[in-house]
Amino acid sequence: MANAIRHFLTLDDFTKQEILDLLEHAIELKTAHYKGESYRPLVGKTLSMIFAKSSTRTRVSFETAMNQMGGAAINLTADGSQIGRGEPVIDTARVLSGMVDAIMIRTDDHNDVVEMANAATIPVINGLTDNFHPCQLLADLQTFMELRGSIEGARVAWIGDGNNVCHSFINAARILGFSLTVATPKGYEPSNDVVAIDSSYCKVGNDPQAAVEHADLVVTDTWASMGQESEKQQRLDDFNGFCVDTTLMQLANNDALFMHCLPAYRGFEVSEEVFEGSHSVVFQEAENRLHAQKALLDKLLVNKN
Repeated sequence: MANAIRHFLTLDDFTKQEILDLLEHAIELKTAHYKGESYRPLVGKTLSMIFAKSSTRTRVSFETAMNQMGGAAINLTADGSQIGRGEPVIDTARVLSGMVDAIMIRTDDHNDVVEMANAATIPVINGLTDNFHPCQLLADLQTFMELRGSIEGARVAWIGDGNNVCHSFINAARILGFSLTVATPKGYEPSNDVVAIDSSYCKVGNDPQAAVEHADLVVTDTWASMGQESEKQQRLDDFNGFCVDTTLMQLANNDALFMHCLPAYRGFEVSEEVFEGSHSVVFQEAENRLHAQKALLDKLLVNKN
């Protein structure tokens, strides 16, 4: 009997053990890469990448991952494909299912990704929606594992906007068993629906100092994400006091890590001193997008279990 198609739309598509195994494999693939060892299980495989939103790390990491593993990647933008002319997501999914081996989609509405996965007969990967960014979490978790070991039982602080990455951190806290404290300005809290599912592991408030105290990991993100440019000035005003600076980081544990999914705007959500300082692991985190996604592609296209 053929293996069922697996998708990766949120972290909940994998079990705790599957996530831990995937992260271990990502670290192994990274080690092998630096040793110059070739690992090409995706020869003859093609990934279609659909970008309705701009990207640097997601596009480069997925395309490089396919290349290094022997496969190929095709980049589709809204402007350069029929998607931008109104072709239904389900039709695109059916067409691509007959031509490529997997789809990675980066778009606004999470329901579009769900519809695509329901219609596709090949794996669909969420490369970012307004609700979740699970691929980013794989890289973040890998980075913590490399530097500190298991994240189970750790204290994590999220400072800033209760956005898609925040939602995926909330999912991760429940699945992997760490405590997450979220501090946002009033009105920018994460979705009540997401928090309600994970409430035993996630505390939401509006005090960044209280959130960071004794944290093992401090995470932030840009205050105005893609599509929110018109709100930028209002957000700058509303987020006053939520910059992760040296004073704030001093409340965390001495060996606390600082992460940011990038792009970062120094002087706003994070100070120059923290971003370039000893706590910061943002570029190791960014590189790990490549290795974590290689492990993800390997699982979905080769291991299939």
